[in-house]
Amino acid sequence: MNREISAREVLIIDENGVKLGTLPTAEGIRMAEERMLDLVEVAPQATPPVCRILDYGKYRYQLQKKEKDARKKQKVQTLKEMKMRPKIDEHDYDFKVRAIKSFLEDGHRVKVSVFFRGREMSFLDKGEEVLARVIRDCDGLGKSEGAPRMEGRYMRIMMTPLPQGQVKPVTKPPVKNDAPKAVKKAPDAKENGAAAESRSPTE
Repeated sequence: MNREISAREVLIIDENGVKLGTLPTAEGIRMAEERMLDLVEVAPQATPPVCRILDYGKYRYQLQKKEKDARKKQKVQTLKEMKMRPKIDEHDYDFKVRAIKSFLEDGHRVKVSVFFRGREMSFLDKGEEVLARVIRDCDGLGKSEGAPRMEGRYMRIMMTPLPQGQVKPVTKPPVKNDAPKAVKKAPDAKENGAAAESRSPTE
């Protein structure tokens, strides 16, 4: 900034964003001082280096504010794990898949593991079916980083959340109104006869 700039010539942009061209650094400092502003090097790696005439205090404040806003928007990604069995029952499966979807929506990676006991190691295809179903059910929220792999008695996949722009909206099925409709009952012959007698004049 100002006299700390080492380059002898720089490309100068004024406070209104207008390029003034390549000028001696000393000339740029003089122009900034005349406007009670600073000459700030914003692209030192460029040829020639790029400097802007601006209010350094305000410029520094805006940079800090942008960095702070970016940190707020950035989600801290953590690794979650969900364990299943090759013969997992439907209720347990639904509960765990809902949890996996929630983790992915929050931006977390999820390690999904299927644990095999004893002779279950002879039926690895069951574990593959469970993990393939998880991948299908989480489509639109996350994807598997690769094919299932064995780690001891565990078969695992790693689910990673999709970028925000690729997340598919979840569509809910339409609610059906299964309530029975009221059916009008046709009057029988006795009711018709009673109605006719009530309308006849009395003697």
